[in-house]
Amino acid sequence: MLINSLKIQSRVLLASCGLLSFTLTAAAQRPSTADIDRDACTSIMVGKRASTDGSVITSHTCDSWYRTWMQSVPPAEYPRDTVVSIWKGRMHTEYPASRDGMKETVKIPQAKRTFRYLDTAYPCLNQHQLAMGETTYSGLDTLVNPDGVFMIEELQRIAMERCRTAREAITLMGKLIKEYGYGDGGECLTIADPKEVWIFEVQGEGKGNKGGVWAAQRIPDDHIAVSANVSRIGRIDFKDKENFMWSDNVKSVAKKMGLWDGKSEFSFWKAYSKHNYLKEPKNYSVRELYIMQQLAPSAGFNAQMEELPVSVKPDHKVSVQEVSRLLGSYYEGSPQNLSGRLMVKNKKKKPTDGSDVPDMVLSDVANPWMQPDEIAVYEALGDSTMKNIRTVSVPWCSYSTVIQCRDWLPDAVGGVAWVALDNPGESPRFPIFAGTTELPEMLKICGQHRMRDDAALWHFRKANKLATVRWGEARKTLEPARDHFLQKGLDELPGLEARYQQLIKEQKEADAAALLTDYTRDLFGAAIYRWDELANQYWKSRWKGF
Repeated sequence: MLINSLKIQSRVLLASCGLLSFTLTAAAQRPSTADIDRDACTSIMVGKRASTDGSVITSHTCDSWYRTWMQSVPPAEYPRDTVVSIWKGRMHTEYPASRDGMKETVKIPQAKRTFRYLDTAYPCLNQHQLAMGETTYSGLDTLVNPDGVFMIEELQRIAMERCRTAREAITLMGKLIKEYGYGDGGECLTIADPKEVWIFEVQGEGKGNKGGVWAAQRIPDDHIAVSANVSRIGRIDFKDKENFMWSDNVKSVAKKMGLWDGKSEFSFWKAYSKHNYLKEPKNYSVRELYIMQQLAPSAGFNAQMEELPVSVKPDHKVSVQEVSRLLGSYYEGSPQNLSGRLMVKNKKKKPTDGSDVPDMVLSDVANPWMQPDEIAVYEALGDSTMKNIRTVSVPWCSYSTVIQCRDWLPDAVGGVAWVALDNPGESPRFPIFAGTTELPEMLKICGQHRMRDDAALWHFRKANKLATVRWGEARKTLEPARDHFLQKGLDELPGLEARYQQLIKEQKEADAAALLTDYTRDLFGAAIYRWDELANQYWKSRWKGF
């Protein structure tokens, strides 16, 4: 028991010191460049006949040190010959007007009209229910063109301003890549509209080569799909233009660079990525496998497979709540769950208790989101089972979205992004509609640069970090609160939708827009208040120390 006691004491010390360290030096917690794929984003897609209510769903966990400010950018009209700047570095600014660290790469002609859109670090929803998630897979270093004009988030921004459907967005982004050049690493976008959802993957053509190479695959309406920092698209059916789209150089670049022999069947991921972030010759890793096993256990997917299909028909209809739960997962109940291994003697067991009362129980300080330095302590104390594994939810998440696109409703209320700040395994979700015209001021300030109470992020982060110190205890109050807000929003949607449509019928467009904007503000405000309460409660409960 001595070694076990030392482990638990070490865990408490690391947790309490880690909270202080995070508060003082948030930026220092950023994952290293070498770990960017493993530590970056996850996206789950759901076709309209695979969801419980007919929604098309895309999602995104923005897992790294990216800005948390967001705003609703209004639609606009521009005179002839107007231009718009394209930027690098906009994802790390502290507020919308900031230009710190930004670099203009080019000016391009502006569209005559632009649409309203939700301007997150990776712009994610516009007024016509065009929605996007994102994951980085980096790909081969030899394909990166540092002189390329467009980063992935700027492609998203321009598409959000100008496009109504997923197909339009893919077509426009392909044209922009060809004309101006792509300057980012390997990236995946999961692009949805009220009818369908696509997976889009893109890379550069190498240093000095303008343009880029890309492919897109439609997810069948009765399927789900997952992308988590690994190139997923394999075989492209070049005869099926209804379900596949691609750049005209998708084969020629691979052949010219010696990435494909020109004779074997062409596979996008085998040519342009070749392996996952663990350097295994696979088009998936632990997150894709786990989520697809959860949603389609009958498919028999296992870790010995070289390739997972891009999508699969789930064994049951998938809800918004289930997508949110999976984005918040840390593999609880499976062998991959790190915290499930920290068992201690059950102090509550009496000598008269039978075998139905366990001798060992999970420690309250067991934390499913342990950092590598914490795991190293357990290894040093002789626990060879404690190995670092990438969970779906991570404590360095900036924000996450689960976006519904619904074709039976007006666009303004049919498109809804369920947004959470900080760890999606802990934080509540609040709705931002395609028709929400203004966001609360707290959401317009990024909390990554420093701790500041006027940034919404810290109102969630404080309680969340404190909760992980004694997760077994804190989860009893935090998890019900987390689930309450999403369920409350979903329960109240039918009444809100009916009221919105009635106002539109009465030609009260301003009142209808205010209805959506006020509802976003109200649920967001209630979530902030509850998380402030939880932070105070957790501080009070630690009066004896951690």
